[in-house]
Amino acid sequence: MRFYPPLLFQRIWVVKFDKGFKGVQVKIVKSVLNKNYNNAIFGGTIFSAADPFYPVLFHQLLIQKGYKLKVWSKSSSIHYLKPGASDLYFTIALTDAEIEHAEMILNTEGKYMVHHPIEIYNKDGEMCVSVTIEVYLRNLNFTSTNL
Repeated sequence: MRFYPPLLFQRIWVVKFDKGFKGVQVKIVKSVLNKNYNNAIFGGTIFSAADPFYPVLFHQLLIQKGYKLKVWSKSSSIHYLKPGASDLYFTIALTDAEIEHAEMILNTEGKYMVHHPIEIYNKDGEMCVSVTIEVYLRNLNFTSTNL
């Protein structure tokens, strides 16, 4: 994903995907391409960094298990706590319990929506941004006769 243009040009780097796509580490590199007039990372860049990763994790995990899905970020909220004056970092992960719960709902109701928090930190470990992403998953193989 490092070379995906919307991430590349905003200097959003995937540091590492965890084994089996259960998590990801992301770095937002401060550069001339994403600085705002206050010499901090542009808020739109930060928001763009947070947006895709929970849907990507769910999609990759579940297609490996044979699901045919529609997955996207349904809604988001963001709270800027302090300027991102340096590179920013975040790590997100899905637990086995979260994955099992999503599968159970997908198999009984056909769609699953969940909110996930993301905390974004600067190089000194100070939280600069708090984001909540609502992920929407639809099991395209689900029919009401599955009940």
